Amino acid sequence: METSDSTQVSRFLLLGLSKEAELQPLIFGLFLSMYLITVFGNLLIILAVSSDSHLHTPMYFFLSNLSFVDICFTSTTIPKMLWNIQTQSKGITYEGCITQMYFHIFFAELDDILLTVMAYDRYVAIRHPLHYMVIMSPQLCELLVLISWVLLALYSLLHSLMVLRLSFCPEMQIPHFFCELSQVVQLASSDNFLNNIVMHFATVLMGIGPFAGILYSYSKIASCICKISSAQGKYKAFSTCVSHLLVVSLFYFTALGVYLSSAATHTSHSSTIASVMYSVVTPLLNPFIYSLRNQDIKGALKKFYFMPSLKDQIP
Repeated sequence: METSDSTQVSRFLLLGLSKEAELQPLIFGLFLSMYLITVFGNLLIILAVSSDSHLHTPMYFFLSNLSFVDICFTSTTIPKMLWNIQTQSKGITYEGCITQMYFHIFFAELDDILLTVMAYDRYVAIRHPLHYMVIMSPQLCELLVLISWVLLALYSLLHSLMVLRLSFCPEMQIPHFFCELSQVVQLASSDNFLNNIVMHFATVLMGIGPFAGILYSYSKIASCICKISSAQGKYKAFSTCVSHLLVVSLFYFTALGVYLSSAATHTSHSSTIASVMYSVVTPLLNPFIYSLRNQDIKGALKKFYFMPSLKDQIP
């Protein structure tokens, strides 16, 4: 099919998680609940950090950014899926599909980079505790976040432009609940060899690269902890990393599940389930992991909760 045939594409069809009509209300209720909890939980983290001056540190600055990215990440996919279930429609416009794909790549990779930056932050806090606030200055933290946003915006734009060069038949069916890059590329009726090369190269660059950075940071952290003489000091140093380690493990195990299931077969049901874990469950659990294991966050949330009642008591 010639490239000009791509003008025939008006929309794609998202097949969703199940074709069974009786399961749609259950799926709608489940995903609506998870979405609301994700938004509310991550929003609480942002409000707690912003309202408590004691949490205006690099660690919580990155955490609030991670929470904001998680809200945006889930908002790129779940609302559209809920809308399609509610309207009993499976369609998404060609432009809407490309836009959804762009933001899904952008926020997923931004999650990855922020976790890497947070690992470096923990390394500096343990390795150079006396100079921590000097090394991780507000200017450096803001610069790291800004560079991440700019580079990943260009990275996502590259993938989107690569998809725009492909041709598709009208109303192609995507066996997924959102426009996932590899699924869309495999549906192309034109040559997608270059797209596959770029995707695999990007997987190595943006997947293994940040993960290697995290492993390097934690190898240095482990070395520093081993040099601490007291058991209490070792526990205190390690406890500052537990929440981040749990989030990293959850993120990379689910992301690996998506990659392996997609590599095995592009239409497998396991790929869709893995994507749910990666793009829905992980952002849902992140605020719980950080709030339940972090006394500072729990204290800030209590202050934030009681702040209106305290203000009312002031004459």
